[in-house]
Amino acid sequence: MRIVNEFPRRVMEEETWIPLADGTRLAARIWRPVDAERHPVPAILEYLPYRKRDLTAERDVQSHLYWAGHGYAGVRVDIRGTGDSDGVLTDEYLPQELEDGLAILAWLEAQPWCTGDVGMVGISWGGFNGLQIAALQPPQLKAVITLCFTDDRYADDIHHMGGCLLGDNLSWASTMFDGNACPPDPELVGERWRDMWLERLDGSGLWLAQWLAHQRRDAYWKHGSVCEDYSAIQCPVYAVSGWADGYCNAVFRLLEGIDVPRKGLVGPWAHKYPHLGVPGPAIGFLQESLRWWDQWLKGVDTGIMDEPMLRLWMQESVPPSARYDERPGRWVAEPDWPSPNIQPSAFRLTVGHDLLLEGSEVEDDDDDACLDIRSPLSVGLYAGKWCSYNAPPDLPHDQRDEDGGSLIFQSARLGAPLEICGGPVVELELAADQPVAMVALRISDVAEDDKATRVSYGLLNLTHRDSNEHPEPLEPGKRYRVRIALKHIAQQFAAGHALRLSLSTSYWPLAWPAPQPARLTVWPGRSRLILPLREPRPAEEAALPAFADPEGAPPLAKTLLQPTQESWCVIRDLANDKTTLEVVNDEGRYRIDEINLEIAARVTERYSYSYGNYDSLSGWTEWNRSFKRGDWEVHTLTRTLLTSDADNFRIRATLDAWEGETRVYARTWDETIPRDLV
Repeated sequence: MRIVNEFPRRVMEEETWIPLADGTRLAARIWRPVDAERHPVPAILEYLPYRKRDLTAERDVQSHLYWAGHGYAGVRVDIRGTGDSDGVLTDEYLPQELEDGLAILAWLEAQPWCTGDVGMVGISWGGFNGLQIAALQPPQLKAVITLCFTDDRYADDIHHMGGCLLGDNLSWASTMFDGNACPPDPELVGERWRDMWLERLDGSGLWLAQWLAHQRRDAYWKHGSVCEDYSAIQCPVYAVSGWADGYCNAVFRLLEGIDVPRKGLVGPWAHKYPHLGVPGPAIGFLQESLRWWDQWLKGVDTGIMDEPMLRLWMQESVPPSARYDERPGRWVAEPDWPSPNIQPSAFRLTVGHDLLLEGSEVEDDDDDACLDIRSPLSVGLYAGKWCSYNAPPDLPHDQRDEDGGSLIFQSARLGAPLEICGGPVVELELAADQPVAMVALRISDVAEDDKATRVSYGLLNLTHRDSNEHPEPLEPGKRYRVRIALKHIAQQFAAGHALRLSLSTSYWPLAWPAPQPARLTVWPGRSRLILPLREPRPAEEAALPAFADPEGAPPLAKTLLQPTQESWCVIRDLANDKTTLEVVNDEGRYRIDEINLEIAARVTERYSYSYGNYDSLSGWTEWNRSFKRGDWEVHTLTRTLLTSDADNFRIRATLDAWEGETRVYARTWDETIPRDLV
């Protein structure tokens, strides 16, 4: 990234408080031009629970100072109950959070340095609440940039996929368990920091239990899902994600669903801002965002709306790896979405395990011939995370390690490159021998040396075959026709490579397995893979404007005190018949020099099972975190264990907190939650 030290306007920075009607104060960090009271500027709001003072400080300064230097007020606010704001946070996207967001917009409009026009920006949580607040139509909100977001909190968030419970649900709950236990900074809030901290420790609760109480798409998940009424969004929206991110599908649904000026951008990135994008190439996203803000907050015609609606990174074939620095490919564009340039093409499955293009002159299979599969729980150990951060090595590895427990169907070697762009779909005719069963489907790019790189995948809890809101058990032995949507992707398969479709009955620990091992019977002759084929348009692609190289404001001054450490290990203990996936992400210890604050954090996750024993499944997480300044030091430890049997989930959790050497808080939870066709 190129560091920009000089800007068109000189910038000042301040920590301040936003008062709310009930007496609560929200902590805000604001960067704005020093002459903004004489020459007011629009504001760009980022509204998060991730602690502006420390945990996101490095990222915040590079973006918000940059925007401020180009004539905006960059405003970073801690959500009620987080960071240095008053209160207690008890869940995601609560009505209170959205009401507070409206109050922030009104407060910004009233400031003498603000024109009254505001944009909202955010990645993940901030991408969610930017859209949710836009749907409330506050008059101050003129445009949104939403990154790595969802429009549907049940169907496409970190909690569920295809009606299956995701392993990331536990991982994410543990992250917020840790975050909600962090104290405010005494330097900002003064002596009341301890009372605020103890109130949070005692009041935030065990979010995982709340989430597991809602295993189908009920009113709990509909709240905050803007897909319930796309027409409520009336301001322009720029939607951004990456192919390695868990949320790329939402870009395509949003472009299709809303009817306002809109753009979409999907790069090769994991869950990152594009100017920090990994895998690369990263782009000059802050420059791109300025074009958007200038267009909609300053009324400057930047030409951004004259360009194609959707820009995509067309990935090329690569060997499988759990981490990439770069993904080879090229930028392509579509004028609209859905695109008239994308054509569905169907491949038939055969009992001989082939993928055959429909219409090819090959003798048909007997439509009544069938294949059976009951996968071992080991299928999924090399799947990576549902939402990749590509910081630990969390991408899927060679799929040959997964395919031994799967049904596979493979095409002939390609005589020429083949490109897909969009969401693949698999239609299956199948039966199960259990009332609750799941199916996992993967498309892989099989190289000439037979290494298999996962391109896309999808899951379906078969009790959700007709509805996420009203699931129904399967009738064992009965034949059903189901449709499974796989993740969107833009991918070129190289000449000489083959396409492989793999089908399994488990995908642990990416998804929690069914209550009992299930055998699926599949009728290949009545099943097919539908791919969204795209023909390259070299002349159009060559004419696309190039993205600038990444740049940002000077980074936060930090001193590394202890190095980071990360690992992702599959441990097969054959002597004790136990398999464990262990993930360690030690963030080390570092000091934020400007505020003389030392921070350390380490998270360990273990996902285990005994061979063939579905009651042995367990997910365990542990977060250690500390903050230190001089003689002041706090330390928190959170642990969560999730297990299950055929009828229930069980959560056991502990929260401990120390001030110096004295433990000031300790609490345990032991919750049992019935399984609801999951």
